[in-house]
Amino acid sequence: MQEAEIGIIGGSGLYSMPGLTEIREEKVSTPFGDPSDSFILGKLEGRKVAFLARHGRGHRLLPSELNFRANIYAMKQLGVERIVSVSAVGSLKEEHKPTDFVIPDQFIDRTFLRKSTFFGDGIVGHVAFGDPVCATVAAAAADACTSSGVTGKKGGTYICMEGPQFSTKAESNLYRSWGADVVGMTNLQEAKLAREAEICYATVAMVTDYDCWHPDHDSVTVEQIVAVLHQNAENAAKVVRATVAALPAERNCACATAAKYAILTQPAAIPAEARERLKLLFGKYLNS
Repeated sequence: MQEAEIGIIGGSGLYSMPGLTEIREEKVSTPFGDPSDSFILGKLEGRKVAFLARHGRGHRLLPSELNFRANIYAMKQLGVERIVSVSAVGSLKEEHKPTDFVIPDQFIDRTFLRKSTFFGDGIVGHVAFGDPVCATVAAAAADACTSSGVTGKKGGTYICMEGPQFSTKAESNLYRSWGADVVGMTNLQEAKLAREAEICYATVAMVTDYDCWHPDHDSVTVEQIVAVLHQNAENAAKVVRATVAALPAERNCACATAAKYAILTQPAAIPAEARERLKLLFGKYLNS
């Protein structure tokens, strides 16, 4: 039985999902280890959803410590077909102001300690990733910003850096020279793994402050950032709720078959352990 159709990943500031009804908590185990926390299952706008606090309740996990594979695999186990991921980011452009939301359609990878694929250990596969987010989910999130009275900008590039330190000024200016819009530490791995798992995925990037390129960056106080985080969390809850309500019941995007031609390893050469580990994700292709 499908326990949830829509997954919500909450980032810095969004540690719970207001408006959930019929709430229950479920601990999920995966072949890739434990997710960040137990999942909070319930109904939101009449849809079955699964909420996960990305960094764990109490914000215990660094970006580099996140078990992205377990988080996405667990979503798949629960039956999730679409993920709305909320993330705090720094702005790389004057036009993206604190409390604005950006719905990026591109990513640049600046990480180096992450496991970003379910493939490996006996099975080779490559999925297309030219358009790394689901256009249907991104459009619903952008429309939800408008209907919720939140300044939301559709499109843009999210730089995913390793962290946990923030950028140097040299890095920040380099990212700006690339035309990037926001910088964060978490969402690219989720997008890659969701695509392999054939789950639709989009990011709602919440701007907390300008990155260190900005001349006023050093004058921003912790109190100001905390105030923005609280405002963003309130806005994110409204936007996510409206996004969930607006998502169509049926999927007709390419995300649902993203791994159909991905596997290059000859079936007879795939180890039994790998076949078992990935049965949930690719069993329909491994048996053909």
